[in-house]
Amino acid sequence: MSRLLQTLALFWLLSLPALADPLRIGFGTNKPPYVFEAEHAGLDYELVQASLRSAGYEMEPYFAPMERLHVMLGRGEIDCIATTNEMSGVAAYYSDVYIYYHNTVAALASRKLQIRTLEDLRSVSISAFQRARFLLGPEFAAVVKDHPNYREEAQQVARNRLLYSGRIDVIIGDPKVIRYFNRDVLDMVDVTQPLTWYPLFPPTPYKVGFRFQIQREQFNQGLAAIRRSGEYEAIERKYADY
Repeated sequence: MSRLLQTLALFWLLSLPALADPLRIGFGTNKPPYVFEAEHAGLDYELVQASLRSAGYEMEPYFAPMERLHVMLGRGEIDCIATTNEMSGVAAYYSDVYIYYHNTVAALASRKLQIRTLEDLRSVSISAFQRARFLLGPEFAAVVKDHPNYREEAQQVARNRLLYSGRIDVIIGDPKVIRYFNRDVLDMVDVTQPLTWYPLFPPTPYKVGFRFQIQREQFNQGLAAIRRSGEYEAIERKYADY
C-alpha cells in the first residue's frame, strides 16, 4: 500500500508544472488601457506579469474571448485566466484581488433615460462585455437572465459602434475602455454625442483563476511582493492618464 501511495504521490507531483515552465495564461481580447493585445502590455496585463515574475514564473499569454477562455480553463488547455473571479462559475483556485474595474452604464444623453436602479435596465436594450451576467453580481444576473434585448460582445469596440449608432440603448463597461475605443470608431459613428453615465455597480474585483493551488499561492506571494516594493504603484502610474 505504501508503494502505491508513493507512486500516486509521484504521479501527482509530476503532473504539476515546473516552476521554470511559462504559465499559459488567458487574457480577454483587446481592451485598452487594461490589455493592449498587439503590444502585450496594459495595466491589467502588466500587473499579472509582474506578480508572476516576482513568484518565479514567466507567462505565455493567450488572447481570446472570455467565454472561450473559461471553457479552455475548464478543459485544462490553459493554466490560468486573468480578469475573472469566483462568480464566473468555473472551478479554479482564485487568487487575491489584483485589480478593480469600474464598470458602469452609459447611454446617449439625447435619449434622456431614467435609470436609477438595476431594475430599470429591464426596459432598455443592453450590450455588455462577455460574462458580465456572471461577474457583475446576482442582482444583475437576475435582471438579464430572461432579458429579450440583452447581448454580450466578444469584441469590446462593438459596444461603442452600437451605442453611438443608436442601435442599443445602453452599454456596460469600464469608462476608460469605452472612451479609448472611441478613436477606433471615428469614421463609423459620431462620438461627439454626449453620454450620460449611470454608476449602478460598485467596483468589480478581479482575480486570476488557476488550475493548481500551488500556482495560486505563489501568485499571491508575488502580488504581495510587488505591492511592498512599489512596482504595483509604478505600473498604475504608467496608465494613470487614460
